[in-house]
Amino acid sequence: METKLTLSMEKEVIEKAKAYARKKNTSLSGLIKNYLIKITRPSGKEDDITPLVKSLSGVITLEGDKEHKKAYSEWLNNKYK
Repeated sequence: METKLTLSMEKEVIEKAKAYARKKNTSLSGLIKNYLIKITRPSGKEDDITPLVKSLSGVITLEGDKEHKKAYSEWLNNKYK
């Protein structure tokens, strides 16, 4: 059963949210509903991962105990030498 909800916020925020919803071909209510469903999921449930992201998992391997940021920085430095 759906129930009406009234929210109050700045007009500018509402207008930007409506424009965003239009670009996504949804309503502002639908946008808010999906957001609330997502943030109230029981903890421990993983977000849906797209097949593309799953296929990329494990593509990059790091040597030893290097930190990810340091390894990425070194990769960028080598790439743009």
